Amino acid sequence: MAGTSHEGGYRPGYEVAAEQVLELIAQMRLRPGDRMPTENELARQLGTSRTVVREAVKILSALGRVRAHKGRGLYVADDEGMLGTGRWASFFLPTDLDHVYMLFEFRRTQEMETSRLAAHRATPVELRVIEKAADTCRRGFDTGHEDWFNEGDNAFHTAIAVASHNMFLQIAVREARRLQAQSNIIGLSGSIGGHAAKAVEEHQAIYEAIRAGDPETAAQAAAAHIDNTLDDYRRGIQQRLFSQTD
Repeated sequence: MAGTSHEGGYRPGYEVAAEQVLELIAQMRLRPGDRMPTENELARQLGTSRTVVREAVKILSALGRVRAHKGRGLYVADDEGMLGTGRWASFFLPTDLDHVYMLFEFRRTQEMETSRLAAHRATPVELRVIEKAADTCRRGFDTGHEDWFNEGDNAFHTAIAVASHNMFLQIAVREARRLQAQSNIIGLSGSIGGHAAKAVEEHQAIYEAIRAGDPETAAQAAAAHIDNTLDDYRRGIQQRLFSQTD
């Protein structure tokens, strides 16, 4: 795996391998502290050399995603790395509305760019994963299964981030969504109703634009999705305030 070319230009093999290792961690459902496959096993699974895997591990170690313990092997890190929740959460107050609104603003930028890049770079397999996630979210809404809706929603945004083929965006999207989950103090997170019906259709619009290879339409559809989610959040806050004054 010497390297690959894509819309953004040449990418060295170790960068591609680092993304593939992150995907493998997710596929294996490994949690922080879990032991990972050895470098030799990773090289075999990724179809590359141990040298490339070693360089990929160095990148992931610098990002705080992997810990290499001499003589003990590789482990999934505890998310306290450069972009981990420990650093982000140190300043984020989930009950501070200014922080929450800034987080929505940040997510809007993230989701637009991941959708734009996914429209350029998504593979057929990645497109199927995005479509399946959107279908899961829709099925959860149609049947009233909140857990399916939540699972599909999270998988949808994660799959688009993976399809962006940018490991920094993947990490940032994951952490921003985790922080937003902490901020849902008014009970909006995952509740079926409110914006959920629109969200299902917005997911479909984003997916169709990515599938069509239309980056700007995908980005604008993602922006509209985040904007509408924020509007729903604001309405929920207003309802909570009004109910407290009754």
